Amino acid sequence: MKKLLVSLIAITLLVGCSSQGSGELVGVEGYSWKEPNPYGMVYIKPGSFTMGANDQDANWAASTQAKVVSIDAFWMDETEITNREYKQFVYWVRDSIAREKLVNAEGDESEFVTKNRKTGDVVYKRGNRPNDREKENTERLPKLNWDEKIPWTKPTEEQAKAIDSMFYSDEESIAYTVELNGQILNYKYRWIDYNQAALKRNKFNSNKGRYESDLSMLGKGKDSADVMIKKDTSYIDENGHIINKTMFVELRGRRDFISSRIINVYPDTLCWIRDFTYAYNEPYMKMYFYHDGYGDYPVVGVNWEQASAFCHWRTSYFNSAQIRSKQPIVQDYRLPTESEWEYAARGGRNLSMYPWGGTYIRTAKGCFLGNFKPMHGNYVADGWMASAKVGSFPPNDYGLYDMAGNVAEWTSSAFHESNYSFVNDMNPSYNYNARSSDPEIMKRKVIRGGSWKDIGYYLQCATRTYEYQTETKSYIGFRCVRSIIGANYQD
Repeated sequence: MKKLLVSLIAITLLVGCSSQGSGELVGVEGYSWKEPNPYGMVYIKPGSFTMGANDQDANWAASTQAKVVSIDAFWMDETEITNREYKQFVYWVRDSIAREKLVNAEGDESEFVTKNRKTGDVVYKRGNRPNDREKENTERLPKLNWDEKIPWTKPTEEQAKAIDSMFYSDEESIAYTVELNGQILNYKYRWIDYNQAALKRNKFNSNKGRYESDLSMLGKGKDSADVMIKKDTSYIDENGHIINKTMFVELRGRRDFISSRIINVYPDTLCWIRDFTYAYNEPYMKMYFYHDGYGDYPVVGVNWEQASAFCHWRTSYFNSAQIRSKQPIVQDYRLPTESEWEYAARGGRNLSMYPWGGTYIRTAKGCFLGNFKPMHGNYVADGWMASAKVGSFPPNDYGLYDMAGNVAEWTSSAFHESNYSFVNDMNPSYNYNARSSDPEIMKRKVIRGGSWKDIGYYLQCATRTYEYQTETKSYIGFRCVRSIIGANYQD
């Protein structure tokens, strides 16, 4: 009792001291904020434009009605994500798996386990204190030590067994060098389904201290009704297969809005063969992602889910560095909405047909302004057979390269033929988080910009088409955007 009384007195003194002042409302102390300029990204100022077709649709499809909309400021990658940049993600996943395997082989004494510098105790991912997950008999995972270099070349015998399991065996490989097994490069991430959390039926009732219930059940013998919501969960089964499934859970707290997904991050190199029947594209399949000669070419063979996983990793990677240097975190990196993409592609030219303005795909001297399929299939007329090095053609007025041609680009938006008629005119976006159990038609995502294998129509700023989010193509890549905190304009 005495200890409790002393604690209460101490808390009262602390609160009293911290609230001393003039009695005026002055707000809490903060810090000056200046948006960090992200490397390789271009500032897109806020504005308004006419979203939609500036020419007739192919086959009069009427799928791009004109609509005046307003867009917030954001950052956008000046080029598509390159093979070299995507490899940074792949190698991070590879290194994290290698460290986990080394820890499993060597135990808590491994040099790849983070330990408290003062006590020498193992630091777990959620700290040293026991957590609620232990009550569910869930294994506590140690925090990996990223400062220790992985012994790729001179491992001990025990380390060699762990590392060798990440590569193809001699029976599985015919390459001249040791091949990394891309099938094990899985990245797990979690996210909050804010759209589902924002539904009125899922609203948290601050008066009752609980989540609201389905009002249709009230008065039917129950004071309230249980709310069931969908969430995605992922795990790897005993055969090493990724299992992504949708389940229904009773809404009891914030954690029920959190979904998880496991994605294999290695690009599908076989898409170069799969996309083209009776064509010899094996050289691209073998070398396009692997070889440094293609390092500055746009990454392809990445589906929408892999691109989204890349954005999640990029956010975590950057914000972790911000936290280590005691700097504030920033907005998430993400795929652009299709309205953001079109606004950026136009480069401030409101009604231009192409990113460079005007209605022609060549300059007055006859030079092509983008990488596409001109002249009835003469792929090399524009200087490139397939995809080109990023930045090989002039940028638009915002400084963005390859917004027309080279590779088409994923957006975050779900595809609907007539979504222009019902989306908002402020930051319009039609997003749908397709569940694992949803039919394929619900998994269509908008792609923009046209590619090296498309005719000129698909290079127009307003032309929209789609691909299924699990499909990989040799002509679809992506770039990231990041919303801006605070000020809408930059000097």
